[in-house]
Amino acid sequence: MNFILQCGVLFTFLALGELIVWLTGIAVPSSILGMLLLTLSLKLRIVRLRHVDRIADFLTHNLGFFFVPAGVGLIGCLDLIAREWIPIAGAMVVSTAVILIVTGHTHQFVRKRMRKNHPHESGILEKQTEIID
Repeated sequence: MNFILQCGVLFTFLALGELIVWLTGIAVPSSILGMLLLTLSLKLRIVRLRHVDRIADFLTHNLGFFFVPAGVGLIGCLDLIAREWIPIAGAMVVSTAVILIVTGHTHQFVRKRMRKNHPHESGILEKQTEIID
């Protein structure tokens, strides 16, 4: 599928997310809603992977470029960061710890659940986990 058409597919889902936020007033970014709708459409095979694969590869390979505006914004706030570095560092440490704990517990929950529901595949799961660990 043409690169321009693939951009159109992504922008359609972004617009749908924007429409949902505008109609409902929910406090979720429209881009997140658009991504969720696109994911659901891909899972339900309403949209085929070939309809978005080239643009997705392009965006993924150039992901670092999208962090430039955030970096420039941080440079503009250096005085604030210098004044409030202790709460900022504390929030970073606490949020990182929470993410690690939640991720670890979620992983353990999923492993136990898979062993329970698919005992014949538990050997495969163990080998995959050993490779990761």
